[in-house]
Amino acid sequence: MTGSPDWRRRRWEATHERIFTAAVRLFEDEGFDQVSVSRIATAAGVSVPTFYAHYPSKEHVVMRLMAPEQVAALIAAQPASLPLAARIRQAAYDSLTGIDGETRAQLHARWQIIAGSTALRHRAGEFDRITATMVAASLTEDGSPRPADLVVASAYLAAFTTGLLVWADGSETSLEECIRAAFAALEQA
Repeated sequence: MTGSPDWRRRRWEATHERIFTAAVRLFEDEGFDQVSVSRIATAAGVSVPTFYAHYPSKEHVVMRLMAPEQVAALIAAQPASLPLAARIRQAAYDSLTGIDGETRAQLHARWQIIAGSTALRHRAGEFDRITATMVAASLTEDGSPRPADLVVASAYLAAFTTGLLVWADGSETSLEECIRAAFAALEQA
């Protein structure tokens, strides 16, 4: 049945992927800042409103913000007896575990685009702060982040992003090693 929820979900996912693929190709060929949402929509064979139904902005095509529930689950999966820094480090490593080759290649392509755009590098900092707030909020009963937790989460998320950027900028070491090096630099500061 063409109207079934499963069919709609598959159609939505196929359109979402088509937009992503067209956008990444354009960003790689022409640079992020030179590509408009209209160009992405045309290349993907969708309307501009359909683009916005799938992505809030062109930045969101390459930059993914986790849902608060996902962040809370990653942190909650770590032993509560560990200091927050250790919980965040382990959650970061866990988020990279089991990434298949295709997903890793997409991740690398996305972060190369981010690394190549000053605007996206700044936007990555904004996403770090939003995610740090989600991490810190997940640690309290009322969802109000404690300042000390926010400082720790912000520092580790900035280090994580730095590791991703180093990897995307052409590092000869693995993503995991880039992340470990960024965390080690933070811990030695």
